[in-house]
Amino acid sequence: MTDESTTTDPTPRRTRGGGGAARRAARSQVSFDVSPVIQRRIRDYDLLDDETLDIIERNAETVLEEIGVNFVENPAALERWREAGADVRGERVHIPRGLARKLCATAPASFVQHARNPERSVEIGGRSLVLAPVYGPPFVRDVAGGRRYATMADFRNFVRLGQMSKWLHHSGGTVCEPTDVAVNKRHLDMLLAHMTLSDKPFMGSVTEPSRAADSVEMAEILFGKDFVQANTVMTSLININSPLTFDATMMGALEIYAAANQACIVSPFVVGGAMAPVSVVGTLTQVLAEVLAGVAYSQLVRPGAPVIAGAFVTSIDMNSGAPTFGTPEASQITYGAGQLVRRLGLPFRSAGAFTGSKLPDAQAAYETANSLNMGLLSGVNFMLHACGWLEGGLVASFEKFVMDADQLGALHKLAAGVPADEAAQAMDAIREVGPGGHFLGCAHTQAHFREAFWRSDMLDYKPFETWDEEGARDTEALASARVAKLLADYREPGIDIARREALEAYVAEKKASMPDAFA
Repeated sequence: MTDESTTTDPTPRRTRGGGGAARRAARSQVSFDVSPVIQRRIRDYDLLDDETLDIIERNAETVLEEIGVNFVENPAALERWREAGADVRGERVHIPRGLARKLCATAPASFVQHARNPERSVEIGGRSLVLAPVYGPPFVRDVAGGRRYATMADFRNFVRLGQMSKWLHHSGGTVCEPTDVAVNKRHLDMLLAHMTLSDKPFMGSVTEPSRAADSVEMAEILFGKDFVQANTVMTSLININSPLTFDATMMGALEIYAAANQACIVSPFVVGGAMAPVSVVGTLTQVLAEVLAGVAYSQLVRPGAPVIAGAFVTSIDMNSGAPTFGTPEASQITYGAGQLVRRLGLPFRSAGAFTGSKLPDAQAAYETANSLNMGLLSGVNFMLHACGWLEGGLVASFEKFVMDADQLGALHKLAAGVPADEAAQAMDAIREVGPGGHFLGCAHTQAHFREAFWRSDMLDYKPFETWDEEGARDTEALASARVAKLLADYREPGIDIARREALEAYVAEKKASMPDAFA
């Protein structure tokens, strides 16, 4: 794995001679480090008091028992619920109070998702925060080509950028939707790209149950069948059709993954005011009811199957009907969802680099910053859409991908908390400098300056004159240059030749076995 890095230590100098040149040279080198998964050493932000949480939990149980949830076109699911003690009326499942919570208790509080490079494996749950890129946009954007339909070449380049990122822990799934490949075949090419162009963990396909089965079979080729049967090597996104509807496609994929002991993110897709109530507590009641039903169903398929309780949250602009991002209400719902999921004892998925902006501009920066920081403080364990999201999720932006990925470094720094050991107290520095002095040359600064401050690898801090002489580039222009550099520096991680050939043969055979379908 390669990435630009500042890990080479320059020799400390008080002059502006060779030291500056050495530091610039070090920053231009390509290294092979990836930051470990974030371990929070800060407190989660608990927005709601226990009384409010009790009300939401009680109301969610009422929703499940009295209103019920729909499992559409899935007779096997209805039969599982009936055998578990639910009241099934047609496709509507009424879950007795306490049953869903009891079933959820068998899901693990944390689990390891293994990568083909063991150094890239991640633990999901507890105090960890795993960062994964944008998921699902049919369009891409960059400075050179503008907004356009995504291609498989775009997809592969996003996987390469994810592999190059020091701060991303996960390769993700459908980073963009390659529309130049048939719908029934593109999952094969996407999985092959994740498996060969990256050695980080990845996600499986959920667009049809047979494609989930293909994902499991390809994982068995990559990792070995025995290893996959005993370990979790994929995470997959299972969206609930809010309000209170579980469709056969997503549940069919969940059934495949849960039965194979592969992780599912059970995630309501909540647009406040459209697919959920306009109130925070009302929305959280529906979210919890849907999470309880979805997680419980995964445990009916296989007790102990790993699962992440999710919440994709946005509100709606009541004038245009468009979704809005980075809003106070979305933050309040996410904070509350985090508290509810922690009370369930499950890993939590939410937040991301969300924005409704059409360009990687000031609106995108404001909304993304609000969303990322909210995710950190709400206790998220798995953050999908952590970089690259644009235009309400319709667009995966190359420039915003690297802009966001750079800012994820700040999350790592914030999550580390504030040390208070002897070095951090800096009493020796205060004594050495005394009144009226400065700290630039003191021993404490010289010993600690390299790791004292987080530093962006992309943003511009030069004096105006230097910035102007270098072309007066804005952030998008700087990001475009960084995309080009990272792709130029990319080196494909090694993979066993026999396994690669077996994967390529599997994909070729599967694609040859069926005609193209674009719907």
